[in-house]
Amino acid sequence: MPNTAFRPALMEYLRAQARPLDKFSHQPRLYALARQLGEGKSYDDDVLFAAAWLHDLGIFVGHRPEDPAALAAWDHVAYIRGRAPELLRGFGFPEEKICAVLTAIAEHLPTADPGTPEGMLLRDADILEQLGAVGILRTVSKVGRDTRFFTFRDALAQLHRNASELPGKLRLAEARREAEPRLRVLEEFLAAAEAEADGEPL
Repeated sequence: MPNTAFRPALMEYLRAQARPLDKFSHQPRLYALARQLGEGKSYDDDVLFAAAWLHDLGIFVGHRPEDPAALAAWDHVAYIRGRAPELLRGFGFPEEKICAVLTAIAEHLPTADPGTPEGMLLRDADILEQLGAVGILRTVSKVGRDTRFFTFRDALAQLHRNASELPGKLRLAEARREAEPRLRVLEEFLAAAEAEADGEPL
């Protein structure tokens, strides 16, 4: 039976810490998508919830470095894995599940090789969040406020990489099916952007 006692406090903490404000919307969407992928599978929902909500805390303003050089070398996963135990204890999260949350967070990156069901669900859901209309919004919104994206052309280059590299990294059959319509949206957007730019700067 999932433990719901810690969840409101954790959600409210993330809402208060989310800067810029649009960073907050990723967490509930990611958790819902991971649960969708996990239908009929065995996993710990407390672990999945906590990992989904905490995994990106280290990219919020106030938690990450502001110096561009330090930010370029910043390891946001290491940061949250260091902070998570204390935070989770403060929210009343079960002590015996904290290590599993840290593992799932460590396994959520596309480059990871998840060994736990929670890590697998979180990783595939996070990849899906980088495709489709939501992936476009999340990437383009970073132009001018992220050291990787100075122009729209930088964002388009990242979206091209997402389209070509990420679908092949999905492990779950359900995630691969979910990726198909998202990938079509992303590819149509990229083609339209290039056609409308007609060789001019973006």
